Amino acid sequence: MFWLFFAITAVAGYLLGNLNGAILISRLVMKEDVRTKGSGNAGLTNFHRTYGGLSTFLVLGIDVVKAVAASLLGTWLLGRFGYADLGRMLGGFCAVLGHMFPIAFQFRGGKGILSAATLAAMMDWRLFLALLVLFVIVVYFTKYVSLGSCLGAVLFVPAFFILYPGQWAIIAQAVVLAALVLYKHRSNIRRLLKGEENKLSFHRKQKS
Repeated sequence: MFWLFFAITAVAGYLLGNLNGAILISRLVMKEDVRTKGSGNAGLTNFHRTYGGLSTFLVLGIDVVKAVAASLLGTWLLGRFGYADLGRMLGGFCAVLGHMFPIAFQFRGGKGILSAATLAAMMDWRLFLALLVLFVIVVYFTKYVSLGSCLGAVLFVPAFFILYPGQWAIIAQAVVLAALVLYKHRSNIRRLLKGEENKLSFHRKQKS
């Protein structure tokens, strides 16, 4: 029964992750696909740069709520076996995978930063606070959202080693998640190294 609930948590989390806010709102409201605009990424930053406005908050809400729902589902299903932390991590982890590689949208999703940050908050508020402070400081001084995101991913791994010592199933997911975030940002990293990365702007239609 444990493995059945484990599988349900993973599949449900992944399917929830497919509810990509940027793609859904751009299609339903703008009648476009955000992936054909700007940087081509199906994430909050590219959506904001392309469309701006209050719709950005709809995207944010969808990507946060789906990660919360997936984590809570995993907590409820696996918690009955004494594995609430693992269930919470698994549900959120699979939701981020679904966001990054959504089967509903040809596996072309976003970079998973917002959903991963939500997962961090679900796992431990101290981790989320540390990631938020790091992100804000880096972006404030450099104006590079991608740099703040990548450094946050790097912090993810040692943080889970500290917060969940010996819980290797949880730590392994944190390592994989951090690696995937960096992989998704590989083009940003190349531009950062060349000094060609776009800086944060609150204007619409900025070229990405």
